[in-house]
Amino acid sequence: MELRLLTTFEKVATVLSFTRAAAELKYAQSSVTGQIRALESSLGTELFERLGSRIRLTEAGERLLPYARRMLDLAEEARSAVTGTGEPAGPINVGTMESLTSYRLPALLELFHHRYPKVRLSLRPTLGDETRRALRQGMYDIGFLMEPETVHPGLTSEVLVTEPLVLVAAPAHPLAGGAGLTTSALAGVQLVGTEPGCPYRDLFEEELRGSTGAPPPFREFGTVEATKRGVAAGLGVALLPLVTVRQELASGVLVALPWEPPFRLYTQVAWREGKRLPAHVRLFIDEAQRLVREQEREREPRHAPPDPVSPRG
Repeated sequence: MELRLLTTFEKVATVLSFTRAAAELKYAQSSVTGQIRALESSLGTELFERLGSRIRLTEAGERLLPYARRMLDLAEEARSAVTGTGEPAGPINVGTMESLTSYRLPALLELFHHRYPKVRLSLRPTLGDETRRALRQGMYDIGFLMEPETVHPGLTSEVLVTEPLVLVAAPAHPLAGGAGLTTSALAGVQLVGTEPGCPYRDLFEEELRGSTGAPPPFREFGTVEATKRGVAAGLGVALLPLVTVRQELASGVLVALPWEPPFRLYTQVAWREGKRLPAHVRLFIDEAQRLVREQEREREPRHAPPDPVSPRG
């Protein structure tokens, strides 16, 4: 199998579009189609199902994809070893959720863009179950998770940080400024949330359902940004990671309500168990750990220095 054909196959399999793959590879679409047909002919099987304007991997394509990625990674490693530059290089397919991409990863992405330009990052927005499945199938190299569990069958994971959660409302909300809230006191309160499958949304809903026996009233806003805007407009309260609302709390656009979640979430980086991590992927994980921990240390409250002792007259 030619590496050129595997490169094209991997790109089409990742973006599931011949047109987009051609644009990213800077090929004519006919060249991409021809290369995929040549690879299918050499293997004696179809790798993609054509469903009108859409495509998807066949079972054979699903089996080939992790091997193709490993072969391309090895080829990149061999090239680096032979040239002797030692500069990190190679692709990394990353599964991650919106709140982590927007609030935990920008410093990491900026670092790799400027310092390691030969590392090619592809971010795929997915939630926990989908990310874990893609990691096990070899479709992603690594994934960022925010989950209450830190052990996942078939995966190796490392915790980056315990992710604090906070219940927020508009300053004029009836619950703002009150004393400690109980879970039962939230019964019937209009809630604003991200889509189902988001870990803190699902855990919050489960907690309220257990207290009242009825599904809580949720307005779904999809994204964290839309949820924050809905809360600020007085449309309800929301449970969100503290890292996503620090700016709004500091400016007074939102206020924190006195309710402590009875569960914890851990932001983690994960990869397929037994997977040999190429050097550039291991570097990405190490830098993610360093930057997230530095970020949290910078936000820890600093103790004020003791008052100077006044001289006695």
